[in-house]
Amino acid sequence: MMSVHPRQLAIFRCYAELNDFLPSIRRFVPFGHYFEVHASVKDMIESMGVPHTEVDLILLNGMPVDFSHKLQDGDRVSVYPAFRSLDISPLLQLRTPLQELQFVLDTHLGRLATYLRMLGFDASYETNREDKELSRISHHEHRILLTRDCGLLKRGEVVHGYFVRGTEPREQVVEVLGRFDLFPVISPFRRCLRCNTLLNPVAKETIIERLQPKTRQFYDEFRICPACNRIYWAGSHHEHMQRFVQRILARSAPR
Repeated sequence: MMSVHPRQLAIFRCYAELNDFLPSIRRFVPFGHYFEVHASVKDMIESMGVPHTEVDLILLNGMPVDFSHKLQDGDRVSVYPAFRSLDISPLLQLRTPLQELQFVLDTHLGRLATYLRMLGFDASYETNREDKELSRISHHEHRILLTRDCGLLKRGEVVHGYFVRGTEPREQVVEVLGRFDLFPVISPFRRCLRCNTLLNPVAKETIIERLQPKTRQFYDEFRICPACNRIYWAGSHHEHMQRFVQRILARSAPR
Protein backbone atom coordinates (compact mmCIF):
# COMPACT_ATOMS: atom_id res chain seq x y z
CA MET A 1 0.00 0.00 0.00
CA MET A 2 1.42 3.38 -1.02
CA SER A 3 1.99 5.98 1.68
CA VAL A 4 0.40 9.36 1.14
CA HIS A 5 2.34 12.44 2.20
CA PRO A 6 0.09 15.06 3.81
CA ARG A 7 0.26 18.55 2.42
CA GLN A 8 2.45 20.93 4.36
CA LEU A 9 2.08 24.64 5.01
CA ALA A 10 4.52 27.54 4.74
CA ILE A 11 3.87 31.20 5.52
CA PHE A 12 4.78 33.63 2.73
CA ARG A 13 4.94 37.38 2.45
CA CYS A 14 5.68 39.22 -0.79
CA TYR A 15 6.96 42.78 -0.76
CA ALA A 16 6.54 45.90 -2.89
CA GLU A 17 5.66 45.36 -6.56
CA LEU A 18 5.60 41.57 -6.25
CA ASN A 19 2.11 42.08 -4.87
CA ASP A 20 1.02 43.03 -8.41
CA PHE A 21 0.90 39.30 -9.16
CA LEU A 22 -1.14 38.22 -6.12
CA PRO A 23 -4.90 38.16 -5.51
CA SER A 24 -6.03 41.08 -3.37
CA ILE A 25 -6.51 38.95 -0.26
CA ARG A 26 -2.79 38.03 -0.25
CA ARG A 27 -1.31 41.45 -0.93
CA PHE A 28 0.98 43.07 1.65
CA VAL A 29 0.14 40.52 4.36
CA PRO A 30 1.52 37.13 5.45
CA PHE A 31 -0.49 34.21 4.08
CA GLY A 32 -0.39 30.44 4.26
CA HIS A 33 0.41 28.39 1.16
CA TYR A 34 0.14 24.60 1.03
CA PHE A 35 2.78 22.53 -0.76
CA GLU A 36 3.76 18.94 -1.39
CA VAL A 37 6.84 17.33 0.17
CA HIS A 38 10.14 18.26 -1.55
CA ALA A 39 8.68 21.37 -3.21
CA SER A 40 11.26 24.04 -4.05
CA VAL A 41 10.94 27.69 -3.09
CA LYS A 42 10.94 28.65 -6.79
CA ASP A 43 8.08 26.30 -7.63
CA MET A 44 5.99 27.63 -4.77
CA ILE A 45 6.61 31.29 -5.60
CA GLU A 46 5.60 30.72 -9.21
CA SER A 47 2.56 28.64 -8.23
CA MET A 48 1.33 31.78 -6.44
CA GLY A 49 1.62 33.74 -9.70
CA VAL A 50 4.95 35.53 -9.20
CA PRO A 51 7.48 34.91 -12.03
CA HIS A 52 10.93 33.99 -10.67
CA THR A 53 12.51 36.73 -12.80
CA GLU A 54 10.78 39.35 -10.60
CA VAL A 55 12.43 38.04 -7.42
CA ASP A 56 15.86 39.23 -6.21
CA LEU A 57 15.98 38.04 -2.61
CA ILE A 58 14.37 35.20 -0.64
CA LEU A 59 14.64 34.97 3.13
CA LEU A 60 13.60 31.66 4.68
CA ASN A 61 13.20 31.91 8.43
CA GLY A 62 15.34 35.04 8.22
CA MET A 63 18.19 33.50 6.19
CA PRO A 64 18.81 34.00 2.44
CA VAL A 65 18.23 30.92 0.26
CA ASP A 66 18.31 30.18 -3.46
CA PHE A 67 15.47 29.06 -5.71
CA SER A 68 16.27 25.37 -5.32
CA HIS A 69 15.89 25.28 -1.54
CA LYS A 70 13.32 22.70 -0.38
CA LEU A 71 10.56 23.91 1.88
CA GLN A 72 9.70 22.38 5.25
CA ASP A 73 6.43 22.47 7.11
CA GLY A 74 6.08 25.73 9.05
CA ASP A 75 8.76 27.67 7.13
CA ARG A 76 8.33 31.44 6.91
CA VAL A 77 9.33 32.88 3.55
CA SER A 78 9.85 36.56 2.69
CA VAL A 79 10.09 37.35 -1.03
CA TYR A 80 11.57 40.61 -2.32
CA PRO A 81 11.85 42.29 -5.74
CA ALA A 82 14.89 44.24 -6.95
CA PHE A 83 16.21 46.78 -4.45
CA ARG A 84 16.71 50.28 -5.87
CA SER A 85 18.70 51.95 -3.07
CA LEU A 86 19.99 49.07 -0.94
CA ASP A 87 23.01 46.98 -1.96
CA ILE A 88 22.22 43.31 -1.32
CA SER A 89 25.21 41.94 -3.24
CA PRO A 90 26.87 40.56 -0.06
CA LEU A 91 23.83 38.28 0.36
CA LEU A 92 23.13 35.10 -1.59
CA GLN A 93 22.58 36.00 -5.24
CA LEU A 94 19.71 34.29 -7.07
CA ARG A 95 21.30 34.82 -10.48
CA THR A 96 24.63 35.93 -11.93
CA PRO A 97 24.59 39.72 -12.50
CA LEU A 98 24.77 40.79 -16.13
CA GLN A 99 27.95 42.51 -17.33
CA GLU A 100 25.91 44.78 -19.61
CA LEU A 101 22.20 45.42 -20.00
CA GLN A 102 20.71 44.31 -23.28
CA PHE A 103 17.14 43.31 -24.00
CA VAL A 104 14.97 41.00 -26.05
CA LEU A 105 11.29 41.90 -26.37
CA ASP A 106 8.26 39.79 -27.18
CA THR A 107 6.18 40.36 -30.28
CA HIS A 108 3.69 42.68 -28.55
CA LEU A 109 6.30 45.29 -27.54
CA GLY A 110 7.48 46.54 -30.92
CA ARG A 111 7.00 50.24 -30.16
CA LEU A 112 8.87 49.88 -26.87
CA ALA A 113 11.74 48.20 -28.75
CA THR A 114 11.90 51.17 -31.14
CA TYR A 115 11.97 53.65 -28.27
CA LEU A 116 14.75 51.74 -26.50
CA ARG A 117 16.81 51.69 -29.70
CA MET A 118 16.20 55.40 -30.20
CA LEU A 119 17.64 56.01 -26.73
CA GLY A 120 20.73 53.95 -27.54
CA PHE A 121 19.93 50.59 -25.91
CA ASP A 122 20.47 47.15 -27.41
CA ALA A 123 16.91 45.88 -27.96
CA SER A 124 16.50 42.70 -29.98
CA TYR A 125 13.04 42.43 -31.55
CA GLU A 126 11.34 40.61 -34.40
CA THR A 127 7.63 40.33 -35.10
CA ASN A 128 7.42 36.56 -35.50
CA ARG A 129 9.36 35.07 -32.57
CA GLU A 130 7.64 32.36 -30.58
CA ASP A 131 8.03 31.92 -26.81
CA LYS A 132 10.57 29.11 -27.17
CA GLU A 133 12.85 31.26 -29.32
CA LEU A 134 12.50 34.28 -27.03
CA SER A 135 13.51 32.25 -23.98
CA ARG A 136 16.42 30.71 -25.88
CA ILE A 137 17.71 34.13 -27.00
CA SER A 138 17.34 35.54 -23.48
CA HIS A 139 19.30 32.63 -22.02
CA HIS A 140 22.10 32.22 -24.56
CA GLU A 141 22.65 35.91 -25.33
CA HIS A 142 22.27 36.99 -21.69
CA ARG A 143 19.45 39.39 -22.53
CA ILE A 144 16.73 40.66 -20.23
CA LEU A 145 13.40 39.42 -21.56
CA LEU A 146 10.76 42.15 -21.55
CA THR A 147 7.17 40.97 -21.82
CA ARG A 148 3.64 41.33 -20.50
CA ASP A 149 3.22 37.54 -20.48
CA CYS A 150 3.80 36.08 -17.00
CA GLY A 151 3.87 32.56 -18.42
CA LEU A 152 6.79 33.43 -20.66
CA LEU A 153 8.80 34.69 -17.67
CA LYS A 154 8.16 31.42 -15.82
CA ARG A 155 9.95 29.34 -18.44
CA GLY A 156 12.92 27.60 -16.83
CA GLU A 157 15.38 28.77 -19.48
CA VAL A 158 14.73 32.44 -18.71
CA VAL A 159 17.18 33.81 -16.13
CA HIS A 160 16.76 37.58 -16.51
CA GLY A 161 13.39 39.10 -17.30
CA TYR A 162 10.91 41.78 -16.39
CA PHE A 163 7.13 42.01 -16.54
CA VAL A 164 6.24 45.36 -18.11
CA ARG A 165 3.30 46.80 -16.17
CA GLY A 166 2.39 49.69 -18.45
CA THR A 167 0.23 49.35 -21.55
CA GLU A 168 1.14 52.60 -23.35
CA PRO A 169 4.57 52.52 -25.07
CA ARG A 170 5.78 55.91 -23.81
CA GLU A 171 4.93 54.94 -20.25
CA GLN A 172 6.54 51.55 -20.80
CA VAL A 173 9.88 53.03 -21.80
CA VAL A 174 9.93 55.31 -18.73
CA GLU A 175 9.08 52.27 -16.58
CA VAL A 176 11.92 50.17 -18.04
CA LEU A 177 14.43 53.01 -17.77
CA GLY A 178 13.52 53.48 -14.12
CA ARG A 179 13.53 49.78 -13.27
CA PHE A 180 17.05 49.26 -14.61
CA ASP A 181 18.43 52.71 -13.69
CA LEU A 182 19.12 53.61 -17.32
CA PHE A 183 18.34 57.33 -17.34
CA PRO A 184 22.01 58.29 -16.67
CA VAL A 185 23.29 56.24 -19.64
CA ILE A 186 20.84 57.29 -22.35
CA SER A 187 22.81 57.82 -25.59
CA PRO A 188 20.26 58.59 -28.32
CA PHE A 189 20.45 58.22 -32.09
CA ARG A 190 23.31 55.75 -32.26
CA ARG A 191 21.38 52.62 -33.25
CA CYS A 192 19.41 51.65 -36.31
CA LEU A 193 15.72 51.81 -35.47
CA ARG A 194 15.02 49.06 -37.98
CA CYS A 195 17.58 46.40 -37.04
CA ASN A 196 19.24 47.53 -33.77
CA THR A 197 22.80 47.77 -35.20
CA LEU A 198 25.16 50.56 -34.12
CA LEU A 199 25.43 53.28 -36.78
CA ASN A 200 28.61 54.44 -38.52
CA PRO A 201 29.42 57.90 -39.91
CA VAL A 202 29.40 57.97 -43.71
CA ALA A 203 30.76 60.55 -46.16
CA LYS A 204 28.06 62.39 -48.09
CA GLU A 205 29.75 61.85 -51.43
CA THR A 206 29.62 58.07 -51.04
CA ILE A 207 25.81 58.03 -50.69
CA ILE A 208 24.84 61.15 -52.62
CA GLU A 209 23.08 59.17 -55.37
CA ARG A 210 20.69 57.78 -52.75
CA LEU A 211 19.64 61.19 -51.44
CA GLN A 212 16.65 63.27 -52.45
CA PRO A 213 17.48 66.70 -53.96
CA LYS A 214 16.51 68.72 -50.87
CA THR A 215 18.40 66.35 -48.60
CA ARG A 216 21.52 66.79 -50.77
CA GLN A 217 21.11 70.56 -50.58
CA PHE A 218 20.46 71.09 -46.87
CA TYR A 219 22.29 68.29 -45.03
CA ASP A 220 25.94 67.29 -44.87
CA GLU A 221 26.25 64.84 -41.96
CA PHE A 222 25.00 61.30 -42.34
CA ARG A 223 25.22 57.94 -40.64
CA ILE A 224 24.58 54.52 -42.07
CA CYS A 225 23.60 51.14 -40.70
CA PRO A 226 26.28 48.59 -41.67
CA ALA A 227 23.72 45.78 -41.45
CA CYS A 228 20.65 46.99 -43.38
CA ASN A 229 22.26 49.98 -45.19
CA ARG A 230 19.65 52.46 -43.97
CA ILE A 231 20.80 56.11 -43.97
CA TYR A 232 20.13 58.58 -41.12
CA TRP A 233 20.45 62.36 -40.95
CA ALA A 234 19.13 65.17 -38.71
CA GLY A 235 16.04 66.04 -40.74
CA SER A 236 12.56 66.97 -39.53
CA HIS A 237 12.01 63.41 -38.28
CA HIS A 238 15.11 63.84 -36.11
CA GLU A 239 13.64 66.98 -34.56
CA HIS A 240 10.50 65.06 -33.54
CA MET A 241 12.63 62.32 -31.99
CA GLN A 242 14.80 64.88 -30.19
CA ARG A 243 11.72 66.35 -28.53
CA PHE A 244 10.66 62.87 -27.50
CA VAL A 245 14.08 62.21 -25.93
CA GLN A 246 13.92 65.52 -24.06
CA ARG A 247 10.51 64.59 -22.62
CA ILE A 248 11.89 61.23 -21.51
CA LEU A 249 14.92 62.85 -19.85
CA ALA A 250 12.61 65.27 -18.07
CA ARG A 251 10.90 62.29 -16.42
CA SER A 252 14.16 61.45 -14.63
CA ALA A 253 14.51 64.89 -13.05
CA PRO A 254 13.69 65.22 -9.32
CA ARG A 255 10.19 66.51 -8.68
